[in-house]
Amino acid sequence: MEAQWFRFAISALAVWRITHLLAAEDGPWALVVRIRRRLGRGFWGSLMDCFKCLSLWISIPFAFFCADGMAGGVVVWLALSGAACLAERMGAATNPPIFFEKPGFEAEVNRKGETRWDVVDSSARR
Repeated sequence: MEAQWFRFAISALAVWRITHLLAAEDGPWALVVRIRRRLGRGFWGSLMDCFKCLSLWISIPFAFFCADGMAGGVVVWLALSGAACLAERMGAATNPPIFFEKPGFEAEVNRKGETRWDVVDSSARR
């Protein structure tokens, strides 16, 4: 029983971390922002902009890691996504991130419709 809780806890943290990286960060060497830009405004591009939607997809493989059986897997899948969304909400309330855009990146790369992200143009800071 304890091993299941541990698997769930580390899986929830991993789901949050991967989802946050893909939905809200530029990534190392701006790799994630380049991928997001290349995906454009279609289904895959809009999926990368929505933390809650993306967490559902990211949590699928972790549900197999945590659960035994199909019924348990569905519940764990939704619980992992929910845990990631709760972690995101708790973190956003205490310390909202500020993104510093690099010259040459377009504003459409930023998360659409989320007013909690402050975008600061790095060229304007000089």
